[in-house]
Amino acid sequence: MSEVKVNKISPRTNCGTVTLGDSGDTFTIPAGVSISNSGTASGFGSTGEVSWVTTKKTTTFTVTAGEGYFCDTSSGGFTVNLPAGTAGASFAVADYTNTFQTGNLTISPNGSQKIGGVAADTILQTEGQSAYFVYVDDTEGWKNVIDSTSNIIGSSFISATGGAESNCGNFKVHKFTGPGTFTVNSVATCATQNIVSYVIVGGGGAGGGAAAFCTTAAGGGGAGGFREVKNTDVDSYTASPLNGYSTPANRVTVTAQGYPIVVGGGGTPGTGSGQGSAGSNSSFGGITGAGGGGGGGTGSLTGANGGSGGGATCSGSGGTGNTPPVTPAQGQNGSPYPIGGGGGGATQAGQGQDSPFNKNGGTGATSSIDGTPTARAGGGGGGGAGPAATSTAGGSGGTGGGGAGAPSPGGCHSTAGTVNTGGGGGGGPVSDGTISGAGGSGIVIIRYKFQ
Repeated sequence: MSEVKVNKISPRTNCGTVTLGDSGDTFTIPAGVSISNSGTASGFGSTGEVSWVTTKKTTTFTVTAGEGYFCDTSSGGFTVNLPAGTAGASFAVADYTNTFQTGNLTISPNGSQKIGGVAADTILQTEGQSAYFVYVDDTEGWKNVIDSTSNIIGSSFISATGGAESNCGNFKVHKFTGPGTFTVNSVATCATQNIVSYVIVGGGGAGGGAAAFCTTAAGGGGAGGFREVKNTDVDSYTASPLNGYSTPANRVTVTAQGYPIVVGGGGTPGTGSGQGSAGSNSSFGGITGAGGGGGGGTGSLTGANGGSGGGATCSGSGGTGNTPPVTPAQGQNGSPYPIGGGGGGATQAGQGQDSPFNKNGGTGATSSIDGTPTARAGGGGGGGAGPAATSTAGGSGGTGGGGAGAPSPGGCHSTAGTVNTGGGGGGGPVSDGTISGAGGSGIVIIRYKFQ
């Protein structure tokens, strides 16, 4: 054996190649010896680590083996193209903005090579996901050996107080049945999660009054306006058909502050033969559910406009729903039928036809925002109206808290709209000075991911 001691080994020609040994030779590096690399090393296989590129990726790119990437899909998903895999090669990706669930990250193999034994794209769609891939062989291709969402921690979610609080799995619900404050103490690190889901229902309109010995029944009150946003990018509860999340103007993105909550009261019954009064508005975060319109009375025939319109009587016209107009519509029209028309509901106009001379309130909207399918914003039924000496039931209240109209002949008051549903009150009947039904008070419900 001999020993060579030199300070530098260089090729004979400039930019040439130096070869150490022949195939099958072994070079031993003793313990305690360090090798410092200031250039580019190749062919050594995986070291079990990747070098992270700290400039985030926002569009489609091609991986360099041995590197890790922070991928920002907040503006939309994109594709990560893989190089030709060789045994031991590795790469990693991480969800930079916790948005893989909405902006999916697609991993695309090179040619016919595989990912996890399948020659096809794989899609990362879990919020906060990080994944580490190693190329094993041609049979399995790239194998995901480390998969984590551990960067999602409790402090990264909304924390808030106010109203009656309850939990639905990973979501918290705040229910306000009266005025209050929704106080946000901290917000989520993921911007999408700061868009809260909500249901806002205005107070229902009261039914119209019918004077004693009158031959015309009064109209039912219109339901309070029903407004809903379900954050479909985050949540999976069953919303009503009125979910307005697709319209950005309907969304409420919270910050750390207090939000005043207004819960509208129901309208008061029409005095004597007067029109029922309108319900009051409910509101949160700049979104308003308008109070329902009062039903027409035998002395003021027209139903009033509102979230949903009040039913008419005699020759009056039904009140116009969705007033003021929003998209999706917050309510429907009251019935224009001349005798005891039903008040409009959130999803159906008030009813009216020739027989049996009174009609039902329109149907409300059903949402499971608080964990239970619940209908709200049903229209009030029109008062009972039939030929002389004929007993006629009042129109039924619409599903969602609408009050029933009083029967004819009288003896029973009309039914009030159910509290905290925004239901319209029932109208007064023929041949009696029966008091019409008051409108039901509104409600505000807020829901968000808290863990």
